[in-house]
Amino acid sequence: MSTSTMTRVTMALGLIALGTSAVSAAEPDKDGFISLFNGKDLTGWKVGDADQSEFRVEDGKIVARGKRSHVFTEQEFKNFDFKAEVMTTPGSNSGIYFHSKFQEKGFPDHGHEVQVNVSQGDPVKTGSIYNIVKLYETPAKDNEWWEQEIIVKGQNVVVKINGKVVLDYTEPIGPQNAVVKVNDKVVFDDTIGPKVGRKISRGCFALQAHDPKSVTYYRNIRVKPLPE
Repeated sequence: MSTSTMTRVTMALGLIALGTSAVSAAEPDKDGFISLFNGKDLTGWKVGDADQSEFRVEDGKIVARGKRSHVFTEQEFKNFDFKAEVMTTPGSNSGIYFHSKFQEKGFPDHGHEVQVNVSQGDPVKTGSIYNIVKLYETPAKDNEWWEQEIIVKGQNVVVKINGKVVLDYTEPIGPQNAVVKVNDKVVFDDTIGPKVGRKISRGCFALQAHDPKSVTYYRNIRVKPLPE
């Protein structure tokens, strides 16, 4: 076995040990991130609500537009550092799910949605964990690319926009309060906590198309599996 072949095998075994259900065809970059999107088509993704989906790939970007639909990664992860470059147009509403499960129809019943919304009428803005922790302001701007990062380690979720932490949430275990940090301030709230099907566990990522008037772009989608 050549040295280069041994290196590829070692990388693959390492990714499996870190919690992926399947290894991406793309090799990790120097920082350990693997690409989830090849920039050409939706290989490695599955489309929910396929009969009405208008998801497409244009110029190296995934375009989320049209009626409610979702595209789910085939790979699943538990602990990870996820990054994607995102751009909304005025009035766009979308989202990035993690720890989800593929569904043929409807909004995902499993996983958490990290909101993507700068100017649409919903007051819950980019960086929020939908129905868990609501942010009413966001540093993201329409018509500009930003990096949306989601880091999950155990029960802790950190969301960053362009490298700035906008939310730090620890899911409660048992009958106790959630621990939330917003803009470095700690908030304890009995009303904040996981819903049925929304507990941190393991699953795939999903991108959301929300409504016919919404157009959101995604590119450079990648993940770094972290130790369990």
